[in-house]
Amino acid sequence: MLRLIFAIVFLLLGLLCVFPAPEYHVWLISVLVTEFPWIFLAVVLVILVWGVGVRKHRTAGTVVCIIASVLFLYPIICAYSISGSLAGDFEMSFGKGTIREEKEQPFSFRKMLVGKEEQVPYETMVFSTIGDVNLTMDYYRAEGEGAHPCVISIHGGSWCGGNSSDLPELNSYLAKWGYNVATINYRLAPKYKWPLQIDDVQAAFTYLKLHARELNVDTNNFVLMGRSAGGQIALSAAYLLSEPGLKGVIDFYGPADMKWGYNHPANPLVLDTRKIMEDFLGGSVAQVPQNYAASSAIVTATASSVPTLMIFGKNDPLVPYENGLVLREKLNEKGVKNLLLLLPWATHGCDYTLHGPSGQITSYTVKQFLRVVTGEPKVAQQ
Repeated sequence: MLRLIFAIVFLLLGLLCVFPAPEYHVWLISVLVTEFPWIFLAVVLVILVWGVGVRKHRTAGTVVCIIASVLFLYPIICAYSISGSLAGDFEMSFGKGTIREEKEQPFSFRKMLVGKEEQVPYETMVFSTIGDVNLTMDYYRAEGEGAHPCVISIHGGSWCGGNSSDLPELNSYLAKWGYNVATINYRLAPKYKWPLQIDDVQAAFTYLKLHARELNVDTNNFVLMGRSAGGQIALSAAYLLSEPGLKGVIDFYGPADMKWGYNHPANPLVLDTRKIMEDFLGGSVAQVPQNYAASSAIVTATASSVPTLMIFGKNDPLVPYENGLVLREKLNEKGVKNLLLLLPWATHGCDYTLHGPSGQITSYTVKQFLRVVTGEPKVAQQ
């Protein structure tokens, strides 16, 4: 009986690889399940072997273990499938030959087991002072001499939390490949409402350009990148600021249609997204419709918008992947080059580790996108 209970528990965990989490703490677990599936798979196999000599409920336990094993294999199988189609997707979006052949594969089972990312040291500096608020950035210098492209990264946290130190692995990864990374803090809701965050992004551009020589920044090669709420800020800043030297924008699971998001809120057991949006935008859709429109990338995108990379998980319970679909449709309509990366197994925060299925696929895709829009970097280490 104990074996069957364990098997059922892991079956329920495996279901998080194919269905969105129904509650906040379950969502946190789903990040671990989908990005470390080999650990859960190994435990299930142990339970399966454990039942060889068991008589009671042996068949039921075995069947449940087999189904759970398939569920934990799902992210791995999908990652290999996407890995094989990425080159074609890039060519369809950006033209023939835009993705370079190299030794590193988009996904490797071995890397998932033993991968380790060495962290690059960073410098923290104040880039803007507004009243008594000092906005800081963590600056990761690209390895190698001379000026390098610069990625301005904007953290998530529902516009009311988070900071520049969140999810630092990708910053080090990109720095090793020849990209400066500036992860910025911005003024948080509910005290500071939209569109003050766009002003903060503008201030980061100004600071980096002013100090370009000492920071080794190529001022003709900037890319904005943001996660979740930071993705919305990155898209809006990219489409509204018309910043000289900005070559692209990367949106990790950030909302692109704020009105739709308000009218289709997340499960309140996961997050009260309506309250969060009201705090950020100053009211409901009925009260401040102009703010919902002005903060939506599907409204502000134009034919002159920069190339865009969108990354979404189909099991995201916070920001549905439909945001990526509608933005892709709008960008295609405007003739803007774009790529939508949809991960069937992934949830919100899927790039928590660079070595999971999502982390490997997304970091590889980001690197290739940067190469497409900024040119070949001066790579110090491969």
